[in-house]
Amino acid sequence: MIWEAVYKVGVDVLGIWKVYTFPSPINVLKTLGSLIGDNTLIAAILISMRRIIIGYLISLIIGLIIGLLIVRFKYLDENFSALILGLQTLPSVCWLPFAILWFGLNESSIIFVTTIGSVFAISMATEAGIKNVNPIYVKAARTMGAKGLKLYFNVVIPSALPSIISGMKQGWSFAWRALIAGEMLSATKGLGQILMLGRDLADINQVMSVMIVIIVLGLVIDKFIFGALEKNVRQRCGLDRN
Repeated sequence: MIWEAVYKVGVDVLGIWKVYTFPSPINVLKTLGSLIGDNTLIAAILISMRRIIIGYLISLIIGLIIGLLIVRFKYLDENFSALILGLQTLPSVCWLPFAILWFGLNESSIIFVTTIGSVFAISMATEAGIKNVNPIYVKAARTMGAKGLKLYFNVVIPSALPSIISGMKQGWSFAWRALIAGEMLSATKGLGQILMLGRDLADINQVMSVMIVIIVLGLVIDKFIFGALEKNVRQRCGLDRN
């Protein structure tokens, strides 16, 4: 209601904005219904979700391995931690020229950009989580005879899981940004392509519709996947205040 009131006052009464620069919630809902009705939006969601799931799973595996290696080997920690932090600050779109040169304008380039967009956040969270494990846990485990991989998988990694899951959530958000940027610039089918089409047609309602869809997808996945996983881990670690 506030959104519609601002639209009416700003566009119809005062003329501060043009119709094509400020969307009306009613028109956005109509556009959203139209995109769903002709299956354009459903197809785009399925294509984008497939890409982000593949890219994110790859980044999850690589990120966890990098984080574990950095913690395990002091040489890597001293020489590559700062580099990974620097690479994380790069916008994901900066990797698109590399992706196009290496893979061409195809599916692989978008998945590569999606992967590289989230891998460093996951590796940094893994590194920080393991480094911040309470030393008492490690000492107690060693006293009981745990060492090597057994110490890592039974004590260190479970203790670091809350931090790792936070990094996974952050990596998921970075993966979404990278995916949309890749789809917008490579002009392939997906949510990014619908977003760019709305821009090219000066259709602010279509642009806003895609933005709402992306927000809803992010909230649903955070609630039912990351939220449930985080709650389970916190309960197992005795960190849930409820």
